[in-house]
Amino acid sequence: MEPQYAWLAQLTRGWSTPQVKRFAAAARTENLAAPIGTRQRVGTGQATGWVRYYDQQRDLIRTLKKAGFDVYVVSASPEPVAEVWSRSVGIDARHTLGIRNVTAHGRHTAHLKGCGTVRDGDDSMITYIDGKRCWINQEIYGMRGAAAEKVRPAAKRQVFAAGDSDTDISFLRDATALRLVLNRNKNELMCRAYDNADRRWLINPMFIEPKGAKTDPYLCATTGYTERNGDAGPVRRTDGSVIPDQRDTVHAPTRTP
Repeated sequence: MEPQYAWLAQLTRGWSTPQVKRFAAAARTENLAAPIGTRQRVGTGQATGWVRYYDQQRDLIRTLKKAGFDVYVVSASPEPVAEVWSRSVGIDARHTLGIRNVTAHGRHTAHLKGCGTVRDGDDSMITYIDGKRCWINQEIYGMRGAAAEKVRPAAKRQVFAAGDSDTDISFLRDATALRLVLNRNKNELMCRAYDNADRRWLINPMFIEPKGAKTDPYLCATTGYTERNGDAGPVRRTDGSVIPDQRDTVHAPTRTP
C-alpha cells in the first residue's frame, strides 16, 4: 500500500463519480493546452503544469486492437480520472481499472474498495504493485477471494504488459510474452529489465524529454529492491539468485552542438 496514491482517491470524498470526471476533464483540457515545460503553483510549491499523450502509445494500442488483442489501462489513479484520460487512446471505461472508492448515497467516501480477500473499506489494497495483479485477476479473469491474489496459470495472464515504474513490476512479470519498459531510471524495474532473465523484456527511452544515460550502475545486488518494511535489499530473480549491478544502455542519445 502507498498512502499518497490512496490519498489522491480519498480527496474525492463527498463528490459523485460524474463530478470527479468533470474535474478530471477540466484538468486534462488545461494541461494538454499548456506549452511543454509549463509549471504551476500548488500551495507553496511548484509542480508540472503540462501533459501530453504519446503518439507511440496510441499507435501501439491501435495496432494491438487491430491484431485482435483486448487492451486495458490499469492505473493507480482514481478510476473515474483514469477513465477520462483513457478515452483519448481508444480505451473505454469497461477496459479501464483504477482505484475505486466505496460510495454512499451516490457520493464517494474516503474508504476504498478491496480485492481478493481484502474487504471493501479495509483500505489496504489498491491497483498498485501486487494489487494490480489482484484487480486484473478479479475484474478481467473473474477470479474471486484468495485466488485473485495469486499468480495464475499462463492462460489466465496478460500476454503483453507495458509500464514505467517499480510499482508496475508484478504486472509486468505476469506477462507471458513481452514486457515493455520505458526507462525512467527506476531502480528495481531497470534491474529486472536489463537482467532480462527470460529474454522477454523490451526497453525504450521515454518518448517525451527522455532521460540521458545514468552515469552510475543500478545497484541491483545491494539496494535496488525495497522490502515491505521499507528497507533496501538486493533484487532477486524468481529462483532466488541475486541480479548483479546493471549499466544503463538504453537511453536518449547524446546530442552534439
